[in-house]
Amino acid sequence: MEFNNKLANEYEKGIRRTLPSYDAMLRLTQTFYQSELHEKAEFLVVGSGSGNEILQLAEERPHWSFVGIDPSEAMLQIAGERLKSLPNNISLYQGTILDTKLPTAKFDAASCVLVLHFIQDDQEKLATLKEIANNLKPGAPFVLVSKYGRPGSLETELQFNLWRAYWLQHTKLTPSDVAEMEKSIRSLSFMPEEDILSLLQQAGFTKPSRFFATTLFGGWICYKESFL
Repeated sequence: MEFNNKLANEYEKGIRRTLPSYDAMLRLTQTFYQSELHEKAEFLVVGSGSGNEILQLAEERPHWSFVGIDPSEAMLQIAGERLKSLPNNISLYQGTILDTKLPTAKFDAASCVLVLHFIQDDQEKLATLKEIANNLKPGAPFVLVSKYGRPGSLETELQFNLWRAYWLQHTKLTPSDVAEMEKSIRSLSFMPEEDILSLLQQAGFTKPSRFFATTLFGGWICYKESFL
């Protein structure tokens, strides 16, 4: 796929409509990592997409290096074009954390942003989080952002109402367009927060704390378990 600015711009607009506080979430993750890490750090970005997260994290940190993994060749090509002007050492790999051989033995930090809800099987979710933990140094900070909730429950259905109203008010999509999109969203794998916290604990992460929530999305900071 030839890099296309229009494609990248449409992708950017889509993220910000789906998750209205997307940029605030990225800024909070940047603040968290900058408060936890030194001037030099090696990052693992699981689901690096079009490079938004790396762009945000690399800001003011030219000595941080990044390894990004994403299954989409098209998104990786967009990311490569957008990131090539940065002074940071950045490597991008096509695949998932479960099938990619990583060049660094242990990373200083990792993130998994807007990825987990695309994995339907709970055991595969757990395996993904365990493999991320296996690639981290003890005590390394980790950020997880995912859709969460229990479809059918009053709380989640009220959030769906708000999500639906946002799309109808702020885009030119018709009610039928939004209804079709909602079917797709509902097909993703939602988990209640307590189940996500349980997965993090089983995978080897400690001190989980929710730092972000917007309609159907939540974000948690935590740390790779340290045995020191």
